[in-house]
Amino acid sequence: MKLATVLHNNKILVGAVVDGQFIPSNDHSNMIALLADGKTAFANLIEKIYSDKGRFDLADVKLLAPVPRPGKYFGVSLNYIDHIEETGKEQPEFPTFFNKQITCVIGPGAAIHRPRVSEKLDYEGELGIVIGKRCRHVTKEQAKEVIAGYTVCNDVSVRDWQIRSHTWTLGKSFDTHGPVGPWIITADEIEDPHNLDIKTWVNSDQRQSHNTSQMIFDCYYLVEYLSTVMTLEPGDIITTGTGSGVGVKMKPRGYMKPGDVVRIEIEKIGVLENPVIEEPEDTAFIN
Repeated sequence: MKLATVLHNNKILVGAVVDGQFIPSNDHSNMIALLADGKTAFANLIEKIYSDKGRFDLADVKLLAPVPRPGKYFGVSLNYIDHIEETGKEQPEFPTFFNKQITCVIGPGAAIHRPRVSEKLDYEGELGIVIGKRCRHVTKEQAKEVIAGYTVCNDVSVRDWQIRSHTWTLGKSFDTHGPVGPWIITADEIEDPHNLDIKTWVNSDQRQSHNTSQMIFDCYYLVEYLSTVMTLEPGDIITTGTGSGVGVKMKPRGYMKPGDVVRIEIEKIGVLENPVIEEPEDTAFIN
């Protein structure tokens, strides 16, 4: 099932996408609540799918980030062998996580801002894990039970600001630098999350092509590792790292610039596409 958050007639709705139509949930005001309701919510949506009531053509709604404000948003660095090779770094013994602040999250079609303080704006096409159950100390064998589904993520990075902070948080958290979407594919529809092709284009130029089988630390291990430290909650997002082909390692550098369109496609999940613009003047405010 495809779970989505949309805007329809200035109202935010959550529900399922089926055959080019959006079926809203009548019982949930946001995606986190829907995910927390789990199997009950999914069963109600399935029942609505077979009803002719209360559905909209997908063309008549605007897709937003499926979880517009996740409680936590983690990225992991150096998790693909070919990306490690292009960076010249050593393979890590343990996963290295960093935070992306949740104000960076945007949905499909929303503009990525090239910040006024840097031109070193890079893309990273990644598989995103969406947590579906509140959990702690989850074993690798149990991890599948707590994953609601998977989505497409672009771990947009401002490279010079990234290296200013040893935690990488600043360079990973600029507003608009967390595109997610277009929806969540529920875990039951992804037989093996570790055999999915991921491709990234900037305009017509394909920059990345890798498969999740190349991960060093797989999805289930990442959930186990994080849940050893903290409680994970419905709607939390964990991106799983990127493959080779990032702009910072191209010669000349392949940074994104205003006018570009970045497109990320993950097999069996969907396509996330966002234009790049110069950061608008009205992003400075106090209220």
